[in-house]
Amino acid sequence: MPHFAHIRHKTPSLLAAPRELILACAPMRSHINLSHIVRTCGCFGIRRVIACGAAKLHERIARDGAETVDFDVHRSLPPVLDRLRAEGFQLVGLEQTTDSENLFSFSFVSKTVLVIGNERVGLEADLLAKLDRVAEIPMAGLPHSLNAATSASIAIYEYCRQFPGVTCGGESS
Repeated sequence: MPHFAHIRHKTPSLLAAPRELILACAPMRSHINLSHIVRTCGCFGIRRVIACGAAKLHERIARDGAETVDFDVHRSLPPVLDRLRAEGFQLVGLEQTTDSENLFSFSFVSKTVLVIGNERVGLEADLLAKLDRVAEIPMAGLPHSLNAATSASIAIYEYCRQFPGVTCGGESS
């Protein structure tokens, strides 16, 4: 049986260019969820998270993400989404709606704003009205939804799978 030397932590891969994904979060009840989202963004090379209301981070949870991710807090999300659409971003909500598309077959565009809803009420009508598209993570059991930070992590992973942008041996994939 071959013997492998396992490395617990490897040096992060380099991105050929910054990822164009931005996360925009509706007012969250939990600073812990928001901190986990920022940590995930840091791990995947996503450089901007927009939050609303009295948002703040727990640096021990966000870890290096608190230092590497631009964290902007605004009073209200709709005007920010309008500006980002004018800059050429597609606005994609992560929510279960009658017109949502299955995340397993969802095709992101490179310049995407992923809009994450509140832990209890999800994306409310004023935010849903602003979106270009809505993706959902299909559920096969109860409860009918995942934690906001967990859902955001799954959608971030899918975006990054579609746009890896990682430099391997001098070439981007």
